[in-house]
Amino acid sequence: MIVRIMGEGQIEISADDISVLNELDSELEAAIEVDDEGAFRVKLHALLDKVRQVGKALPDDSLEPSELILPPADASIEEVREMLGDQGLIPG
Repeated sequence: MIVRIMGEGQIEISADDISVLNELDSELEAAIEVDDEGAFRVKLHALLDKVRQVGKALPDDSLEPSELILPPADASIEEVREMLGDQGLIPG
């Protein structure tokens, strides 16, 4: 799966890592639902850090289509709320 973190580039993630990312995504959604800015910030950074950790960065000139688009680390809670789909940022 090819993921784009806005402002950073594309990262390839194996299917084996999706479940751990889904857990972090669920925690992020929960923080957004209760409008907890502090928890939101921690969970967003945890999700993005995990994507960077488990994924392999693609070259800047790569033209692979992104299957997922994730917000940048400095995104606001409102911006991320607008990006959430029915299944969160990372569909199961």
